[in-house]
Amino acid sequence: MKVLITGVAGFIGSNLADKLLGFKDEVVGIDDFSPTYPAEIKKRYLETAFKSSLFKFYQEDICNREAIYSIFEREKPEVVVHLSARAGVRPSLENPEEYYRVNIIGSQVILDACRDFRPSHLVFASSSSVYGGSKSLPYSEEDPVMFPISPYAVTKRTNELQAHVYSKVYGLNVTLLRFFTVYGPRQRPDMAIHKFTKQILSGEPVTLYGDGTSARDYTYIDDILDGVIKSIQRPFKYEIFNLGESRTVTLIELVELISRYAGKPAKIEWLPPQPGDVEITYADITHAQTLLDYKPVTPIEEGIKRYIEWFKSFYNIS
Repeated sequence: MKVLITGVAGFIGSNLADKLLGFKDEVVGIDDFSPTYPAEIKKRYLETAFKSSLFKFYQEDICNREAIYSIFEREKPEVVVHLSARAGVRPSLENPEEYYRVNIIGSQVILDACRDFRPSHLVFASSSSVYGGSKSLPYSEEDPVMFPISPYAVTKRTNELQAHVYSKVYGLNVTLLRFFTVYGPRQRPDMAIHKFTKQILSGEPVTLYGDGTSARDYTYIDDILDGVIKSIQRPFKYEIFNLGESRTVTLIELVELISRYAGKPAKIEWLPPQPGDVEITYADITHAQTLLDYKPVTPIEEGIKRYIEWFKSFYNIS
């Protein structure tokens, strides 16, 4: 099939492109190489894809309606995977307008293009951040998500509502995936595991916010791709799925794991909690297991080990 991926040069997008190309699917990629981290890194992530005759790339901002419509008209994708977004809780507090522009207006353009060019379905990236500081654990798709605590979370919940309108009014098939703290090769440099790995390997202090007891449901990239690919293969009228490991790891446990597999001690610098951060994320994945046959299989210990091996190779660290 022909799959269009927005945000194709990013962490999840580039890994997904490689996986689909390995299946001999055609992949149309869109990315604007936003300056959240160096474009050179993103281009390296696409090196494998660019070697394939089945890959076509467009450098474009998803907010550019005319350009996006032109791509859809030319390529006529069978499935659209919308991953493009300004990501991250803390940066969204510093620049909410850019998050609203890209994540809400840009997503509106993609929804309109899907409405008008009618791919079989749209797979749309949401986030566990929509649960806010919910005390109901583990998080279920049936939970009310009424109290986000960051602009980023607001945009992701808005995306879910935008998509519902297009499913209900225009008959667009939409699957929304709430990702839980994805990590692994090509992870964004601003994310915790990347930063901690870099700090530990270089002997710098590891900056931790709070008291180390905050916990996350860390999900390895291969397990996320399992859920995304199964969503590509199985259209739904409108469904939301949690994609996580359904296991929590505290911040201090995470640092200890990275230190163990990096083979170096961690020097910790403690700082006050950051606004917008939640105490815990924890996915109930029953719904995804039932309808998607979603099966996460990578424990955090194995995932961190693989990640550090990739990190050393990518950055030429012996």
